[in-house]
Amino acid sequence: MKLIRFGEAGKEKTGIIINDKQYDTSAFGEDYNELFFETDGLNRLAGFVKNNDLPEVKENVRLGSPVGRPSKIVCIGLNYIDHAKETNATPPPEPVIFMKSTTAIVGPDDAIMIPKNSIKTDWEVELAIVIGKKASYVNEADAMDYVAGYMLHNDVSEREFQLERSGTWDKGKGFDTFAPMGPFLATTDEIVDPHNLRLWLKVNGKTMQDGNTANFIFNIPFVIAYTSQFMTLLPGDIISTGTPAGVGLGMNPNLYLRAGDVIELGIDGLGSARQNLIAYSKN
Repeated sequence: MKLIRFGEAGKEKTGIIINDKQYDTSAFGEDYNELFFETDGLNRLAGFVKNNDLPEVKENVRLGSPVGRPSKIVCIGLNYIDHAKETNATPPPEPVIFMKSTTAIVGPDDAIMIPKNSIKTDWEVELAIVIGKKASYVNEADAMDYVAGYMLHNDVSEREFQLERSGTWDKGKGFDTFAPMGPFLATTDEIVDPHNLRLWLKVNGKTMQDGNTANFIFNIPFVIAYTSQFMTLLPGDIISTGTPAGVGLGMNPNLYLRAGDVIELGIDGLGSARQNLIAYSKN
């Protein structure tokens, strides 16, 4: 299945994509959130879809994040050798883990707001894993059983705040609009091999990133098992698996985003997204 959430920000309804058409599943009565995944929601939703006539959703409707706000977004840093090299970082012996604020989540085509006083806002196309059931001290051999599905994610980053302001990377990762997700969540049966997916990103029409998940340093089962040693992963939680080479930080000279820029990005089987950059303004 391909799950969507659509409509006004903060008031999204649930839906599903069937044969490239969008249908409204709001009569199912549940959001796609922690409780949904925890209570076998995917199988229950499949039964609901099979037994009901669903109204179509307008094609031009706004899409929100496919998952209602999760308890956490866990990110894996430097998980592609080429990205580690371009940023002059040593490929890590163990996964680098940092957190991204859930208040950063927006829809796939929502605008990205450059933070106040930012001069180094950057892009990162990533494969995001959605956890399907509670995971703690998971064995690597069993780890894929904990995956509900996959999404496209732009791990937007402010490099000065991330790398030059002391402390952890989180400072440059959690701003409002810095986690565009979607357009849809694809369940595991939709993706034949998550370790062989092309992912790409363009800025103002120019290709900046063109990589493949085959080049992970740490694969998905290892990342899930490893992360679950340090925190309990709850249903609906997101693990973002890192980005390939081609970020602005890795260019010589560095290249960063400005208001008016346009990002386009996508992953095989997970659709594409388009995000306009806007200047900071107080909400």
